[in-house]
Amino acid sequence: MRRSLASLLLWGAGMMRSLACAEQCSYGDNPQIIAHTGDSVGTEVIEIRRSCENPTVGVVYLTDVFGIQQAENRLLADSFARAGFLVVAPDMFNGTPAPLDFNTPGFNQTEFTLLHSPADTDPIIAKGIEYMKTTGVSKVAVTGYCFGDRYTFRFLAAGKGVDAGFAAHPALLEDSEVQAVTRPISVAFAENDTTLLPPRRSEIEALLLGTAQPYQTSLFGGASHGFGVRANNSVPEQKFSKEAAFYQAVRWFNAWAGGAL
Repeated sequence: MRRSLASLLLWGAGMMRSLACAEQCSYGDNPQIIAHTGDSVGTEVIEIRRSCENPTVGVVYLTDVFGIQQAENRLLADSFARAGFLVVAPDMFNGTPAPLDFNTPGFNQTEFTLLHSPADTDPIIAKGIEYMKTTGVSKVAVTGYCFGDRYTFRFLAAGKGVDAGFAAHPALLEDSEVQAVTRPISVAFAENDTTLLPPRRSEIEALLLGTAQPYQTSLFGGASHGFGVRANNSVPEQKFSKEAAFYQAVRWFNAWAGGAL
């Protein structure tokens, strides 16, 4: 399935029947839903695996620059599947995400960002949403992190086919992309985010208010950029922030994308 336009990873927890997914979906703040360690259960497949018999909401998972190849991203996609959603994660970097260490010889962050502009990335995400709509779900939500959350905003514009969105620790976000939002959006901010300082956070909140759409923002004290995916789970404050942001997204999708609650 790997192709320059989009490589899709399809998630479901159908094999994890020990979590009682065979009879019913799992929702709410269930600590068994979110996984921080272990092997990912998502695989690149043709036949979709579902977390419950008839999931009605699909989640398109948009990663940070480290891509769906990163273990933490795969585990978080698994967690959304365990929460009862059908999950599709487009490979937004065509198999070549950024290295975990930006100081890796040969890696140029500016060049990488230019290579993966909206003109390059929008078609990949659109392909993922298009595929999701063939699976039988009635609503589609988008969840994005860092690089990916800019595209949460972009795909909440009119006519993009998305019903609700969640974004954690936004980056590279332009005013026009916030102003164009026409669907409900929830945002998780980090107190110590050096890529988005408090004045910019206030600007984004003011722009959201101007959209007249349902919105929610949360600020996590002590959290740093990337906490929604790459928190240090040995630090209780960071672990709580990551899990709380995840459940923020789950509850938002249940409320505004027609989830099971």
